[in-house]
Amino acid sequence: MTADALPMVVPARGLPARVRIHEVGARDGLQNEQRAVPTEVKAEFVRRLAEAGLTTIEATSFVHPKWVPQLADAEQLFPQLAGLGDVDLPVLVPNRRGLERALALGARRIAVFASATESFAKANLNRTLDESLAVFEPVVRQAKDAGVHVRGYVSMCFGDPWEGAVPLGQVARVCTALRDMGCDELSLGDTIGVATPGHVRELLALLNEQGVPTNEIGVHFHDTYGQALANTLAALQHGVTTVDASAGGLGGCPYAKSATGNLATEDLVWMLHGLGIETGVDLGRLTATSVWMAEQLGRPSPSRTVRALSHKDQ
Repeated sequence: MTADALPMVVPARGLPARVRIHEVGARDGLQNEQRAVPTEVKAEFVRRLAEAGLTTIEATSFVHPKWVPQLADAEQLFPQLAGLGDVDLPVLVPNRRGLERALALGARRIAVFASATESFAKANLNRTLDESLAVFEPVVRQAKDAGVHVRGYVSMCFGDPWEGAVPLGQVARVCTALRDMGCDELSLGDTIGVATPGHVRELLALLNEQGVPTNEIGVHFHDTYGQALANTLAALQHGVTTVDASAGGLGGCPYAKSATGNLATEDLVWMLHGLGIETGVDLGRLTATSVWMAEQLGRPSPSRTVRALSHKDQ
């Protein structure tokens, strides 16, 4: 067996045959950069991700430039991404104004960003938890009336830097509220990377008990404590088939100084391919894309798989 045949495929029982990777590097990753990345570089990044086989690539955010200046070029970027075929390009919208901007450019998939805790709702949205949900309700309704797919992000599902442990029932309440509004899909966010596998399984089981089916749930893990892949495996064992990840491990959390950012897409793909799970992703092309993006940013990728594979090619 040559090195090119690695990882060796050894399937495990009880896992899905295929996983859809919801790539967030171009939005969640780049919005954490200290300086804005040129629009042309962002567009090329998304195109390269699509060429690597990713079919869901979160493109940008229609948030007011005052709050996220790194993504102030949403109107300029989104039209440059036309012609990517069957690739879905969801965008984040914070309110009705953001939705209207996205719809005007032809966006067909949007996401809203809620919190499972009062503290984060206040810090991130400047509203109480219930006030923030009230803001999202007309946004989701208008999006559904326009025939648009809606994803509901729920942050701080597994821990909060101010409140500590977050009761499972509190997370479930927010998730069911978003689903009742009309969200087609929920993404459970471990925003500060404190989840562990048992915690993941318990939350997923509770959501099922409260009427949220597993096929409407995605998971979004940060690797602050090195648990992202273990938590992902626990979610897969439960039947989850949508996993958020960021090419090259781009991104981070401003509320946890030790946070190492999102689960790297390459690390996820290496594990999935070793388990015999289909992703449709060409790991070599994806790694080359992350190496290229790291060059644009002027620093190495934090992804262990990117570092291992790029070092092998030298």
